[in-house]
Amino acid sequence: MARRSTTPPLPDDFEEHILDINVGDEIKTSFLEYAYSVIYSRALPDARDGLKPVQRRILYTMDDMSLRPDRGHVKSARVVGEVMGKLHPHGDSAIYDALVRMAQPFSMRLPMVDGHGNFGSPDDPPAAMRYTECRMAPAAAAMTASLDENTVDFRPNYDSREFEPSVLPSAIPHLLVNGATGIAVGMATNIAPHNLVEVVAALKHLIKAPKATTDDLMKFIPGPDLPTGGKIVGLDGIRDAYETGRGTFKMRATTRIENVTPRKKGIVVTEMPYGVGTERVVSKIKDLVIAKKLQGISDIKDLTDRTHGMRLVIEIKNGFVPEAVLEQLYRQTPLEDSFGINAVALVDGQPRTLSLKEMLEVFLKHRFEVVRRRSTFRRDKAASRLHLVDGLLIAILDIDEVIALIRSSETTAEAKAKLISVFDLSEIQAEYILEMPLRRLTKFSTIELEKEKSELEETIAALQAILDDEKLLRKVVSDELSDVAKTFGTPRRTVLLASAGVPVTAAKAAASLEVPDDPCVAMLSSTGLLARTAANEPLGHGGDRANHDVVVSAVTTTVRGEVGVLTNRGRVVKLSVLDFPELPATAGDPLLQGGLPLAEVLELGKGERPLGLTRLQEDGPGLAVGTRNGVVKRVNPEVLTRDEWEYISLKDDDEVVGALELRTGTETLCFVTSDAQLLHYPADLVRPQGRTGGGVAGVKLSAGARVVSFTAFEPVDAVVVTASGSSTALPGTEPGNMKVTPFSEYPAKGRATGGVRCHRFLKGEDALILAWVGQGPARAAAASGAPVPLPEPDGRRDGSGMPAAQPVAAIASPVSFQASIGNADAGTVAEAGTVATVGAGPDTAGDGQTTLDLEG
Repeated sequence: MARRSTTPPLPDDFEEHILDINVGDEIKTSFLEYAYSVIYSRALPDARDGLKPVQRRILYTMDDMSLRPDRGHVKSARVVGEVMGKLHPHGDSAIYDALVRMAQPFSMRLPMVDGHGNFGSPDDPPAAMRYTECRMAPAAAAMTASLDENTVDFRPNYDSREFEPSVLPSAIPHLLVNGATGIAVGMATNIAPHNLVEVVAALKHLIKAPKATTDDLMKFIPGPDLPTGGKIVGLDGIRDAYETGRGTFKMRATTRIENVTPRKKGIVVTEMPYGVGTERVVSKIKDLVIAKKLQGISDIKDLTDRTHGMRLVIEIKNGFVPEAVLEQLYRQTPLEDSFGINAVALVDGQPRTLSLKEMLEVFLKHRFEVVRRRSTFRRDKAASRLHLVDGLLIAILDIDEVIALIRSSETTAEAKAKLISVFDLSEIQAEYILEMPLRRLTKFSTIELEKEKSELEETIAALQAILDDEKLLRKVVSDELSDVAKTFGTPRRTVLLASAGVPVTAAKAAASLEVPDDPCVAMLSSTGLLARTAANEPLGHGGDRANHDVVVSAVTTTVRGEVGVLTNRGRVVKLSVLDFPELPATAGDPLLQGGLPLAEVLELGKGERPLGLTRLQEDGPGLAVGTRNGVVKRVNPEVLTRDEWEYISLKDDDEVVGALELRTGTETLCFVTSDAQLLHYPADLVRPQGRTGGGVAGVKLSAGARVVSFTAFEPVDAVVVTASGSSTALPGTEPGNMKVTPFSEYPAKGRATGGVRCHRFLKGEDALILAWVGQGPARAAAASGAPVPLPEPDGRRDGSGMPAAQPVAAIASPVSFQASIGNADAGTVAEAGTVATVGAGPDTAGDGQTTLDLEG
């Protein structure tokens, strides 16, 4: 039963005081206090460690609880309770939401929390904190490293009972790597995530060149790298954001068009724009189809799972062009979304809009201060220990007298005074000796103490050098950044496109000429990127090359035409050129910045790799194919008119080394074997075969030998390039020699014979690592894209060549390839500078190839 409460009477001496205030002034004052609290204590990150207060408090609390990556997970509710009770006097939902976001790989480019349980998806919320578990991710340990070494200032918490760091040491540039988003009062922040390796490269460059411009930094950070991958279309907005702190860019989903049924095509979405979930896209598409604002879609299926990742299949009705429907999806659905960068962060306690260089400079300034304070702390700690070691060395010389002196003293103070006066010790040294157990004091070794003293002196000298030399301090910070990038760096996920190409409107969806069917050149790069360029724009040859990327195959076709991709497993797959992004092909323009990854349009089997492109023609001489085991085949052109087909039947231990499109059928076919035998004969000696044909004997191989190169070319002005090495050496360690010989030095032999010698092995060499034969002059490029000098043409019997500019295996990853000679018209080959790739053996590295650029 509820009890009735009564108000006690007021005391007799009570006097009522009513204070009149201005309501407007009170509201203004209260609102400013609220706005100040939101700006500085909730919404905006600190530019030094890139963390909001709640994020910083979560990481500090987890570090204080020893929830490190090598420990077990604990309930998220326990962490939230600790943060709320000690440091963050707000609701538990706000703390848990921040913790969840730091654990989501689709929200953070480099997650700081290792979550165990259901932490949600772009469409679904996470489970309650009583069900999930967490601990620090490895990257979070780098954020809190050296926190106990006086590297940052601590301040009282909300009730002055605890202390918390005002900023974390932050060895990772968190503000740029993971970005930030927050809405304060009168201002907001929205910073896109970036790639850690690229940001570290820009920081190291800024350390060496403090006056670097935005353009200089963008050579290292070309654009954001979103956690969900996808594509960024248009780079102008990114540059504006890097220059001024404000800019907008468009994000696109990663899609490919493929056959979802034998008679129906579909659009497969494998990566979404940052912050967009599949349910949101599906709902929007359904609404547009019901409202008849979007046509051509028959069904949509979300096949996303943990095994295969994201896979959203949009089936297209027959009679509609998938490319046109895709453009409509980009225009009307979240498959294309915009991201507005507003780089606002706290600098020296004040909110500022920061450019890219300013964000990097603030972080570097913070790291310089952290390393300086850490070095001071470690130096002082080592000096304190050295002082104690010096006292022990003094005492250990006459340990018996020390013990007798202590035993003869009646009080501790008397013993300390005697030690100070007799042995000339400091008060700290005397107290240390008195507090030490006698058994420890007697077990000390003079040699061990001398060694420890020497090590401490070296440590103090090294730390003092860092504090005295600004250049050495910068080097320490640069080296630590390199270690961070090596430990936590991952490859770029987001593809950057300079433009989106030609848009297609809905009114033209049923037409067949949405994109003009103009002539173009289709290209394949060494890193597996596809692109096309207008036929009147020559392919870049010479000049600066893009690192890790050179053009290895180029064919003339039309924008709405089709080309075939030839693989080493004897398979040809048809691709639409319309899927290739259009790029300029002038010398020096990197194909790397805008190509379409081959993996998005073609699924390769285990050990399968692309060899080159070919035109799909129903007439002509067809293909010339050479295999690892010395088989040669002429392929009828009608074999290449299917969507996917085998152009040669291979044995289990065989693979295609070269597959080249013939122009006249009178070219010369040439084999080069690993034991340095060269055989060539006219192409008309090989009778064309159909799809099921397994070819005929092309070259006779000795025991243990294999074919390292197969090419087809016109013999005029042709050269032979060979590189020798050791077949038993580890990849990348072959010393090797390279040799260039005029092709006219080698006589023709009959088909299926052993050929003639083309390279003399020196000591330590027993095989050809690379070889290529074709029309010169030739130019080689290393795996990094840098030019590699070749020797002058040499006689066939005039030595084995010159030493390679670098080890042969470093010049090229061992790949089995042929040249794209003959893949384009004669005039185009002369203008474009067709590129050929040489090599032998399976692709064990897959990250680069040596190319020979035919500049003639």
